[in-house]
Amino acid sequence: MSNKPKMNAQPIQPMKSPHTPKILIVDDEEGVRESLKLILSDYFDLVVVENGLAALDTLKQVKDIGLVLMDIKMPKASGLDTLPKIKAQFPHLKVIIVSGYRSVEAAQEAVRLGANGYIVKPFKSDEILATVRKYVK
Repeated sequence: MSNKPKMNAQPIQPMKSPHTPKILIVDDEEGVRESLKLILSDYFDLVVVENGLAALDTLKQVKDIGLVLMDIKMPKASGLDTLPKIKAQFPHLKVIIVSGYRSVEAAQEAVRLGANGYIVKPFKSDEILATVRKYVK
């Protein structure tokens, strides 16, 4: 019989550091915000808002946001209305649209306005993580 202490076989949680990238999540649906938080919170610092106007205010106040995940259809200011404003004020900031619109036209319009990526809802955890990691170093 071994005298080694028994170890619980729990997965090791990634540790965040002061240099952990910040991601701004912009979506009016609480379920989507919660899903994205569950997927990303172990790896990134998250700031979550409900619409485009709040996103613009947050970007002015919170420093070091490295990526925005944003819905298209939201009250007060849609993602397509907000996207050019973000790019005008923060030209190097990466923005990924996360939307229920499956049309090629919506994706093309988002890219034309400056989106760096487009993910269709419902999304898979690995798809979100892979896309985010592609743009956040």
